[in-house]
Amino acid sequence: MKKVMKKGYLTGYLTVYLSLSLTIILSLLLTLVEGARISTIRMETECVADIGMNSILAEFHRELLEQYDLLFVDMSYGTNSPSIGNTEERLRYYMNQNFSSGEKKLFAARDFLSLEVDGVSVPEYSIASDDNGNVMKHQALEYMKESSMEGFLSGILENAVKVQELRLDTGDVIQKRCQVQNEIEAVPLPREENEKGEMIEISLDNPADKVNALRSTGVLQLVLEDASSVSKAAIRGKNYLSHRTIHKGTGLYPGFRTPEGITDKLLFDEYLMEKCGRYGSEQEKSHLKYQIEYILAGGDSDWGNLEKTVERLLLWREAANVIYLFSDTAKCAQAQALAMTLTAVLQVPALAELVKYSILFAWAYMESLYDVKALLKGGRVPLLKTGGDWKTGIENILHFGGAIEANAGSDKGLAYDDYLRVMLLMQEEEIKNLRAMDIMEMDIRKTPGNSCFRMDACFDSFLADVSVSSEFGYSYCVKKRYVYK
Repeated sequence: MKKVMKKGYLTGYLTVYLSLSLTIILSLLLTLVEGARISTIRMETECVADIGMNSILAEFHRELLEQYDLLFVDMSYGTNSPSIGNTEERLRYYMNQNFSSGEKKLFAARDFLSLEVDGVSVPEYSIASDDNGNVMKHQALEYMKESSMEGFLSGILENAVKVQELRLDTGDVIQKRCQVQNEIEAVPLPREENEKGEMIEISLDNPADKVNALRSTGVLQLVLEDASSVSKAAIRGKNYLSHRTIHKGTGLYPGFRTPEGITDKLLFDEYLMEKCGRYGSEQEKSHLKYQIEYILAGGDSDWGNLEKTVERLLLWREAANVIYLFSDTAKCAQAQALAMTLTAVLQVPALAELVKYSILFAWAYMESLYDVKALLKGGRVPLLKTGGDWKTGIENILHFGGAIEANAGSDKGLAYDDYLRVMLLMQEEEIKNLRAMDIMEMDIRKTPGNSCFRMDACFDSFLADVSVSSEFGYSYCVKKRYVYK
């Protein structure tokens, strides 16, 4: 028997079921949408943080890269107010620009995320001058690591070891020479009456005295043909990094390998030789023309730095020449014969041995002046000479007045640059790093828009802590470290 529905009555169980089902389905859909929104917020925040931090590192200093192949961001951004806060604001700006959906139009779709940066902080960042300049040095070594210089570097190390073994840099030869001179002066000489009836000592006429008198003359005047050609450039040292209070970062980033070991030292020295000028190899871009000499001497003028470097070079050559000369029996015999002749005339044989040594010291000094002049003219001089390398004779001492003839040196041995490399290797690492950054500041400040440039305002790695919020009530924080690799 069929079931008949009365007119005016409808069953509602399907509608109720559908309503209940739709409620569950909509709840699920909305949950999925919110889950998708949260996941998208996290993903977009991560991506936008990457873009923003990459944008920060993309603002590396162009002149520093061009001149010194170093990648650093100047947090002063061309101003006189370096602060990590400048970088924080730029990161905030870049991230907000990437969060923005652009110009809002009347019928534009609503932003599904509506994200905005709440706060940006950079709690950690590595400044070029941190760890006594090792942050800068690390980058320089990264630049040099592709160089194949094993044999070349080992030669520099060998020469440096010889300098130390021979004690060329200690000044012992000066002490010994002064001791001999003092002993000579302590021996009374015969007296004679002069025209005024006064009793005066008879002069020994030691040719070494004429040579020694030149030691008080400026060394550049003795070894350069035209001392007026020396650069007159000068600086105010207090304006540069090694002389002022340094802005500090938070030090080396995790995983940073502090440059150490002899290979790193040699590679960094070669980096300096490649990037910096020196006497005979000046660079047009440079403020001080003798930059390697500045790193070695640290003075405020090219003249002063070159003079100190050449004085040290002259000391090395004199000490090395004394070592050879005292070992050459033939030359020692010549000095002995001349000394005996001088002392025999005055009848003071006790002075013979002392005068002999004074002549040998003077001979070594005269030979050293020839050596240094040859080096500055582009010649070569062996670190320790043999008889075939010796250029002067004992007769030159008798007529020596300070004028040194042009001398090409030897076709073997070390050039001026090689001696500078040995000096660099012996230089204290911290001082070398800081003075190298002085040079960088001097040169970069010569370029347009960089008059306030400071190496202690440049960073190459940073840790950013960013918080982001959405108008839908969600927030997310991200912490990332970026570094030039």
